[in-house]
Amino acid sequence: MSDTQNEFISPEEPVDLTNCDREPIHILGRVQSYGFLIAVTPDWIINHVSVNIEEVLNEPAQDLIGQPLVQFMSKHAVHDIRAGLQMLGSMDSIERMFAKDVFGDGRLYDVGVHFSGRSIILEFERNEGDERKDQISVIRPMIDRIGRARDTVQACDLAARQLKSFTGFDRVMVYRFDKDDCGEVIAEAVKPGMDSFKGLRYPATDIPKQARELYKRNLLRIISDVNEEGVEIIPARGPEGIPLDLSLSVTRAVSPIHLEYLRNMGVEASMSVSIIKRGKLWGLFACHHEAPLTLPFEVRTAAELFAQLFSFVLDQKESDLERDHYLKAQILHDQIMTQLADGADLSKNFEMIVGAIRNVIPFDSAMGWIDGQLMHTGRVPAPDQCMRLTRFLNTTAAGRIYATDCLKDAFPPAEDYSDVACGVLALPVSRVPRDYLVLFRQEIVRSVTWAGNPDKPVSVTGKHGVRLTPRKSFEAWQEIVRHHSQPWQDEEIRAAEALRVTLMEVVLRLTDTVIQERSRAQERQELLIAELNHRVRNILTLIRGLISQSAGEDRSVEDYIKVLGGRVYALSRAHDQITQKNWSPASLLKLIGNEIEAYLGDKADKVKISGGEVMLEPAAFTTLSLVVHELVTNSAKYGALSSENGQVTIDLSYDQAGDLYLAWRESGGPIISQQPTRRGFGSTIIERAVPFELKGSSDVRFATTGLEVDLRIPERFIAELPEDEDDAPVVQDRALKKSTGGKSPTGIPDEVFILEDNTIIALDAEDYMLEIGAKTVHTASGVSDAMKLLERIEPGFALLDVNLSDETCEPVAKHLKTRGVPFAFATGYGDAVSLVKRFPEVTVIQKPYTINDLKALFE
Repeated sequence: MSDTQNEFISPEEPVDLTNCDREPIHILGRVQSYGFLIAVTPDWIINHVSVNIEEVLNEPAQDLIGQPLVQFMSKHAVHDIRAGLQMLGSMDSIERMFAKDVFGDGRLYDVGVHFSGRSIILEFERNEGDERKDQISVIRPMIDRIGRARDTVQACDLAARQLKSFTGFDRVMVYRFDKDDCGEVIAEAVKPGMDSFKGLRYPATDIPKQARELYKRNLLRIISDVNEEGVEIIPARGPEGIPLDLSLSVTRAVSPIHLEYLRNMGVEASMSVSIIKRGKLWGLFACHHEAPLTLPFEVRTAAELFAQLFSFVLDQKESDLERDHYLKAQILHDQIMTQLADGADLSKNFEMIVGAIRNVIPFDSAMGWIDGQLMHTGRVPAPDQCMRLTRFLNTTAAGRIYATDCLKDAFPPAEDYSDVACGVLALPVSRVPRDYLVLFRQEIVRSVTWAGNPDKPVSVTGKHGVRLTPRKSFEAWQEIVRHHSQPWQDEEIRAAEALRVTLMEVVLRLTDTVIQERSRAQERQELLIAELNHRVRNILTLIRGLISQSAGEDRSVEDYIKVLGGRVYALSRAHDQITQKNWSPASLLKLIGNEIEAYLGDKADKVKISGGEVMLEPAAFTTLSLVVHELVTNSAKYGALSSENGQVTIDLSYDQAGDLYLAWRESGGPIISQQPTRRGFGSTIIERAVPFELKGSSDVRFATTGLEVDLRIPERFIAELPEDEDDAPVVQDRALKKSTGGKSPTGIPDEVFILEDNTIIALDAEDYMLEIGAKTVHTASGVSDAMKLLERIEPGFALLDVNLSDETCEPVAKHLKTRGVPFAFATGYGDAVSLVKRFPEVTVIQKPYTINDLKALFE
């Protein structure tokens, strides 16, 4: 993996493999040479420095020890560092500052500040960027995409792909820790030709326990060049004889053993980012590069933020799964309680109970041992074997679920019937005598692919004896696992616990103590429900908080994306109209018609417009586009347009001053019995946009018959009608031009090529193409990469971004036309682009486009 065995262990100290619970060993005093380090006391006196500071200050490193920091740095830089120190929330926090003029000479540095015992560690990396780029802003759309994933598997796959695109590493893996601390690569994005590690497992010894503890404290670890020598820290030890603890240092060097480990993998640069879920180390983003790679501090900070937000989304996906299982368990509870009312005998209802459980917990067979009576369904052990198994279950914790996927490990006699029952989930349904409902799972013989033999993680080397050593081969090593069933998942065990409480409640109805015992069982069930509700509320509150901070509205991520998309498309359509003739006045009737067509389609006749055509100046057009969009969408969701018989009338008129009046009236929709008490963002736009931006007026009334809105647009925003302007509203097509010649694809081809210089747009287009039927999608961000790629592939269709960062797609378009490959243009500049005019037969779609726009290309 990226950061594995021995990274946090001093190569000069022997390793006792029998003592895995010790505290993390302090890192030796070395740092990577691309940065330098200064450690100061609380009095801001320098007590440690890295030797490469000599290249920056032109002074011997040893001469800096004991000197005040302000003697070498600008007062402004020291002031900013002090302020950053106050921002630290804990001893494990790191504050980052970017592009600081540390020495007052114009040289810019990125700075990291954190505590190390009683010392304050200052780390500096040269900021080489010619211009500042807001790396953090890229993270939100990346997380939005992951939030739309179906499940955790797709979320991890998307995360690996996006982090690879964002950082530029050759390989990015999602590495998950299992309960036994072994790890597995569950998702991977890797460049063509590079070995894949997906599906490989790594023994727990590859990442020692003390290393995993440090991963929880220091979330990001970067190794820019495995062949870099690093530099020493002076002095190596402080006055107390203790080396400087660099556990949280971002520039600290790595042990030679771990560097050898990476070289054995063919890796010359690596980065790992911890994935922390509810305070526990869930896994890592492990990144590899075949050549040295130094990532700017800002990019690494953004990657760390991405991992933190990803963990929230991951937690939400897993919480959703828990909630679904809980709801199924609740339905199961209600079903059993309904059929076993009045204290019915469990033994007489065994088949019904087992059949209901199968809908929540998959199993192969089941047995019941109730009041000394054995009952079963499916293949189970022989009766005498079942009795011995029951006696074994009596030795387990009373009143608790017992679950194992390898029964013979805990109960060796079970090996005799491992072909029938390898996995057991036992539910105690009484106290005395001990009665059970037992679910069995059969053996699953499976191959576990390890990255090397897991039974040989150590060897005896050198004078220090037993030591962890780097893996020298990463060839897959397979182990055949026997006597194991499919593991019982946590949510299945929780569902079984809820069922146990239900069955206990049924049984206890038959005793004199039924009231007391039922009350306790109910309390336990309510505690279980309260705990689950608490966790669900916590994650929902967290996600809602993120959305509200980004969007300013209390809505789900999906609704936010949908609403935001609608508003963006409304602005996009409006922008198309006013830019078709070089930012000239545009038709209000066309604007209204576009919105009506988008939301009503063939029911557009439910809206009646009177008053003739109106041309609006561009300064007012975008404002009115948002207002009309909100009026139409609100009516389609909640008002007259949501009803079968509802209608909307729009009347356009002028007063003597020439001001335009727009009267919106709804009728035939839901009756409004009371005034709304809450105003969302859409209502705010309707009420305040025209008065605030155009200095007009807005009057919004909620009559019982429906919404009434009167808007006044000042005369200065009204333009004269052109002589050839048609009074009828015309709906603008999302495609600017349709193909009139050339070769067109019939249906979505298997192989598609996309040329797009924006990562997020390219990923969206790739997902869209795959969703509508393409099997393989190739992407390139520039002409050179595109031409090289097209030498190797034969796409059936191509989508070309017209204007790339510093070039156009014309060479690619000519090449495709020569080869007879059908293609379309995508542009955000409208149809007045010179390149588009040179290919009049090619379809052009307007950005931002949707999956429906891409579907239309193949219809």
